[in-house]
Amino acid sequence: MSHSASPARPSSDREVISTRHFTPPPEKVFAAFADPVRLAKWWGPVGFSNVIREFDLRVGGQWRVTMIAPNGVEYHNVSTFVEITPPAKIVYQHEEPVHGFRMTMTFEPHGTGTTLTWRMRFDSAKEVAKIRDFIVIANEQNFDRLQGDLSIHG
Repeated sequence: MSHSASPARPSSDREVISTRHFTPPPEKVFAAFADPVRLAKWWGPVGFSNVIREFDLRVGGQWRVTMIAPNGVEYHNVSTFVEITPPAKIVYQHEEPVHGFRMTMTFEPHGTGTTLTWRMRFDSAKEVAKIRDFIVIANEQNFDRLQGDLSIHG
């Protein structure tokens, strides 16, 4: 298990970039996102659970997920897939709630494993300034949960 995580430097004040190396190859890491049953189990920060209401992994397809915080608060999220290039790239536009951003996930071969990079480009720098610290920590927790899924599904 590789756990080298590094929040990369954003190229602008509107970005949050998170990167981690995983032992499985890109096809397996991509599959952990592409399977909504698996995705519902690992998506989000520690303690969150998910109900995936729609997951149409194609360009123009919708992803509707309700993330449920440990305190029971529900966060309804709607995103639209913009680019899908298995097993190398997924891009989606997060449309609601509250903050809009474009997520670009790249699954790059690294030896026999994968370097996964999440580049979140927010609609405004002001928005990012308010939530950057939370997002960086949440992304690392999300990667930890993904590592757990990959340990089970290889």
